[in-house]
Amino acid sequence: MVDMIVDGTKYDQQTFNISLDMHQQGDSKCFDDDGRPKRTGTVWTASAHIITAVIGSGVLSLAWAIAQLGWIAGPAAMAIFSVITCFTSLLLTDCYRTGDPLTGKRNYTYMDAIRSNFGGSSFKVKMCGLVQYINLFGIAIGYTIAASISMMAIERSNCFHKSGGKDPCHMNSNIYMISFGIVEIIFSQIPGFDQLWWLSLVAAVMSFTYSTIGLGLGIGKVIENRRVGGSLTGISAGTVTQTNKVWRTMQALGDIAFAYSYSYVLIEIQDTVKSPPSASKTMKKASFISVAVTTFFYMLCGCFGYAAFGDSSPGNLLTGFGFYNPYWLLDIANAAIVIHLVGSYQVFCQPLFAFVEKNVARRFPDSDFVNKQIEISVPGFHPYKLNLFRLVWRTVYVVLSTVISMLLPFFNDIGGLLGAFGFWPLTVYFPVEMYIIQKRIPKWSSKWIGLQTLSIACLLVTIGAGAGSIAGIIIDLKRYKPFKTNY
Repeated sequence: MVDMIVDGTKYDQQTFNISLDMHQQGDSKCFDDDGRPKRTGTVWTASAHIITAVIGSGVLSLAWAIAQLGWIAGPAAMAIFSVITCFTSLLLTDCYRTGDPLTGKRNYTYMDAIRSNFGGSSFKVKMCGLVQYINLFGIAIGYTIAASISMMAIERSNCFHKSGGKDPCHMNSNIYMISFGIVEIIFSQIPGFDQLWWLSLVAAVMSFTYSTIGLGLGIGKVIENRRVGGSLTGISAGTVTQTNKVWRTMQALGDIAFAYSYSYVLIEIQDTVKSPPSASKTMKKASFISVAVTTFFYMLCGCFGYAAFGDSSPGNLLTGFGFYNPYWLLDIANAAIVIHLVGSYQVFCQPLFAFVEKNVARRFPDSDFVNKQIEISVPGFHPYKLNLFRLVWRTVYVVLSTVISMLLPFFNDIGGLLGAFGFWPLTVYFPVEMYIIQKRIPKWSSKWIGLQTLSIACLLVTIGAGAGSIAGIIIDLKRYKPFKTNY
């Protein structure tokens, strides 16, 4: 009997035919228009996924970013990035189906959308895959670093409280990164995006929790100081060298771009949304709601953080120890950050997990190690289907990202570099180009010129932000010892 491989799962021919017949006979209760299990996502689950992806640790570096840019350019840059992200996300939602927006071929991943629009083996497809998956791996590294810093912050705030601020409370980050990695190994065994909705909801609640605490502490500090800190142009060239001022300004733009990153998982999120109404309509509404809510929180947290600390704003508002008290509130905020990052890590890693597993299943269709599902009984729940390849590959992935995090524990610089590296190609260039192809926009028309101008402008920002972040990493490396970084 011939076996069929669908989405990395092996079916015998009889089972596959029965499923196909059920769908063809109109059993819409179980299957979608392509014969796959019916999607159940809503505008609220999609919004939760997006907020989990967007309101990440990047919010904590926004006060520092505004400090480099000042009261005029800082908020303006955040507003511009939010508008660009929302606009290009709306373009990207129209690329979920190729051809007819209601009945055209579904693209299940960002890479599928690229492949449908540019051809399966084109240079653009390969470049997109390289950039997307390197960026997703980089985000896993960045989130591991951020989570370890927050875990250390809990211990350090308690240490400061006990010593009255006399003990510097230095500690090594390695044990915290390893602890986070162990937790991610467990959660990485969640098979796919559609089973992550509950983790995304928890993570979204946590993101609002620590953002609200950071905002409240910033407002309290402004009231305590009885003045608004900062300046119109940001940190002055006298405080840092003129060269460092330029690098920091560029890096700040990268940090803001990183804080808005989610386009490269948008198609994967959209593929969880039920239809009707069309997935495109639901996703546009979810994108608009999510970016609006995110920008509101970003503006409040970044601006009040800068107002509280001015040019001395720390790179991480809750762990850079701009705040020491109340220590118990800081502990709650940092615990919320860690829980949120557990969920965010999974949201960003699932596309890469799925990509590798589908390709390996396609290459080794007869391998039980790759395709066999072992059912494990879980009291009170449905049996868990363990796949040995998934267990080994995802564990290796988490271990590798954890080890690299221990080698390069530079939160601000890594965040800026990731933001710069992924912003233009994945958030702007590919959505714009695919939209032009989908809508058949004539070359040199006013709409085409406007879209290309936006793309070129964002490319220049990406180049500058990348250069600034690399300069920051080089400066950090001068005083760095592998596996011995202390805070």
